[in-house]
Amino acid sequence: MKCPFCNSEDTKVVDSRSFMDGYSIKRRRECINCQKRFTTYEKVEEIPLYIVKKDKRRERFDRNKLLRGLTAATIKRNISREDLETFVLEIEKTIQNSLQNEISTKDLGEMVMERLLEIDQVAYVRFVSVYKEFNDIKSFIEIVEKISDNSNNKER
Repeated sequence: MKCPFCNSEDTKVVDSRSFMDGYSIKRRRECINCQKRFTTYEKVEEIPLYIVKKDKRRERFDRNKLLRGLTAATIKRNISREDLETFVLEIEKTIQNSLQNEISTKDLGEMVMERLLEIDQVAYVRFVSVYKEFNDIKSFIEIVEKISDNSNNKER
């Protein structure tokens, strides 16, 4: 690591600490040549994820975009912001663990819907109504009946 003050490559680590909940390391370094101290950050390099849209365009996975959609679906529900961030992180890790760097909007939507149904049925209906672009009340009734049927079958 080069010293930002004198460009010497002879530096030592004085202190290391976990940073950003363990996803990064903050290191305090000291230059052997000029004795000045500076801070560096290390983090795991992740392969960027891409979403393949319906029209075949590719766009970088934006966790904030997914978080906004989930926030809208869960408004006035008993689901904390922290729970939503964990939800999005789990989705992102699942995609990365699949060793694929692309996922279709269809597959991503299915993954989100499946997990959201386990958490909150109302949020699920809200999310599905936007994701599947419901245009009429019949679509809402069908999805609610489907949830109701699944709930009744699980109780038996």
